Amino acid sequence: MIRFRLGLADLASTSFACSALLEAVLSLRMWEHPGHYVEQTPWFRGMRQDFDALEGRDLLLSLVASNRFTPDFLTPRPTTVWPDFQDELAALVATPAAAVRPDLERAFLPHDRVVPAPLAYGFEDPAGLLGRIADALAEYWDRCLAPAWWPRARSVLQADLVHRARMLAEGGADALFADLAHRLHWRDGELSIHWERPLALPRDEVDVDGRGLVLVPTCFARGASTFIDPGETPVITYPARGRATMAENLHPPPPGPALARLLGVPRARLLLLLDEPSSTTELARRLGVTAGAVSQHLRVLHDARLLNRARHGRVVLYARSALGDSLCG
Repeated sequence: MIRFRLGLADLASTSFACSALLEAVLSLRMWEHPGHYVEQTPWFRGMRQDFDALEGRDLLLSLVASNRFTPDFLTPRPTTVWPDFQDELAALVATPAAAVRPDLERAFLPHDRVVPAPLAYGFEDPAGLLGRIADALAEYWDRCLAPAWWPRARSVLQADLVHRARMLAEGGADALFADLAHRLHWRDGELSIHWERPLALPRDEVDVDGRGLVLVPTCFARGASTFIDPGETPVITYPARGRATMAENLHPPPPGPALARLLGVPRARLLLLLDEPSSTTELARRLGVTAGAVSQHLRVLHDARLLNRARHGRVVLYARSALGDSLCG
């Protein structure tokens, strides 16, 4: 268990962020343990051939050889809500050479007793190892994740951020943390993460002490977690709400006859899809139509007060309103 003690200033500065690099690193576990996140299985089955052809395949798998932690340097703490993937890779490469070996040993030795050979070979040349890891992750991203998977995952993460921000604004920390993640408990200014089995951490109590707390949703978590060394700005990862909708074959059921007559089939299908917030681009992909066609239908549904919309950065997310929910039964 690890405890984070937060004062009023820490709660006020609590922020959310998403990390494409974190998703890429955590997704690597799917190749060895495909049953961990069944909603992702169709996506990763479709990427298998491309993944096996990657030049850095074995190096990538060694990064997640431990089933508990990954080295902290693989996932630099987000400095903006949506850091650019290439900027995150640059931060990885800029990891101080003296930090590489300790990070690897903290991740692997307490539980696995050995650092995987492809990584241990880099002890003598940390900068070279960081460069090879960044190149392998970039190739993995470009060939496997970015073309189709990331737009869908990004939509899920965006929707989660909108939902959590609303909860924090309307119900405060009590409401936010009560619903955030399995294993996460909030009481009297203390946020604690409980694990089912012991984990070796450098410390088990952390005073946030004005450094802020960053909450990061991910499609690859079944409960709350944190970095191995929380000595810098503390980061807590948690399962993204709506991640089950990542299932590639998840389509809305045909609208009922009454709803179809009232709205027309295209708009009725859209309304059924929007039980979770989604963007115009994502809706178009799931329905197999143009973004322009979806945009026209969304405008009509919004004008009829069947949808709410919220801007998140450069993206507008739509979701059913209470009136829309009542129509969908």
